[in-house]
Amino acid sequence: MDHLIDILIVVIKAALVMGAVLHMAAIATWIERKASALIQNRVGANRAAILGFDLAGIINTLVCDPVKAITKEDFLPRGVSQFMHSLAPFMGVFPVIVSFAVIPFGPPIEIGGKTITLQLADLNVGILYIFAMGSIAVYGTVLAGWVSNNKFSLFGSLRASAQMISYEITLGLSIIGLLASYGTLDLNEIVKAQAGSVFNWGILMNPFNIVAFVIFFVSAMAETKRAPFDLPESESEIVAGYFTEYSGMKFLLFWLGEFAEIAVAAAMVVVLFFGGWHIPFFDITQHSFAVAPFGIEMELMGLLGPAVFGAKVMFFVVLQIVIRWTVPRFRYDQLLDLCWKKMLPIALANLIATMVWMLTF
Repeated sequence: MDHLIDILIVVIKAALVMGAVLHMAAIATWIERKASALIQNRVGANRAAILGFDLAGIINTLVCDPVKAITKEDFLPRGVSQFMHSLAPFMGVFPVIVSFAVIPFGPPIEIGGKTITLQLADLNVGILYIFAMGSIAVYGTVLAGWVSNNKFSLFGSLRASAQMISYEITLGLSIIGLLASYGTLDLNEIVKAQAGSVFNWGILMNPFNIVAFVIFFVSAMAETKRAPFDLPESESEIVAGYFTEYSGMKFLLFWLGEFAEIAVAAAMVVVLFFGGWHIPFFDITQHSFAVAPFGIEMELMGLLGPAVFGAKVMFFVVLQIVIRWTVPRFRYDQLLDLCWKKMLPIALANLIATMVWMLTF
């Protein structure tokens, strides 16, 4: 019986994590269309409505667009394998969604005397797992360009792979010093180490972590392949780059993957640098209360934790979207120069400075 309960708990947590990622991606899509309209002094999505109510573009973005994508023709280029063509968008979105499995989004709770961690998979190498999933996502991009039987799509996938692999290096280097400060790769332990004062947060542990945060955040934005780093697509020039030959739900999967990447990047920033689900100078786990619905006694600890974590994540999601509509697109040479000639040397110097600081103080 205990095994069945454990399996049920895992299934429920998986459903919650999947729902959270998809809902954050959906909300980001809506913010992308309406917030960008406000930034650029446009009206934004407002055409579609139900009984005269467009709900600030929600009907347009979250109802009509998915229906249009689901019912649209599934175009397949001549001489292309149906299986391989369908595999690429799956490879693009699957690693992004499963990356969220190791993100701790709240303190443990107790239900009926059973402690449940608010994390789908409690790995002691959680950060390495996320980087591994990010590396796998490159295959979906490359595969999409290769199987499209289109040289422009292939060029787009080559640009994407070069960009993603390049910025993975600075992404990893930027947090080595931070991880050395924490002394662990376990995301749960990293969040626990940031409890209490705001000065325990990763970004304020030492002066060099501010530089690490900037490099990490910029690299994470480049990994999402969105403006000002959207050279793989450059949709205003080459009509969507590596997924030019995709339509309907396959195209929507690539789009969903991009917005899910925004949520994962924001969650990583919050966990590593901004205290996870902690509130400065306030211990959430010490403010608990008991309820007993359906005759099952539950001691709920830190219900505020997931709400705090979600608010922090949404802040950085919105920040990425605002930057996307504020900063003009880089040229491709500028994109690679920024990584290899500027951010990589700074990341290496910052790593050395962090180690010297740790040994000295």
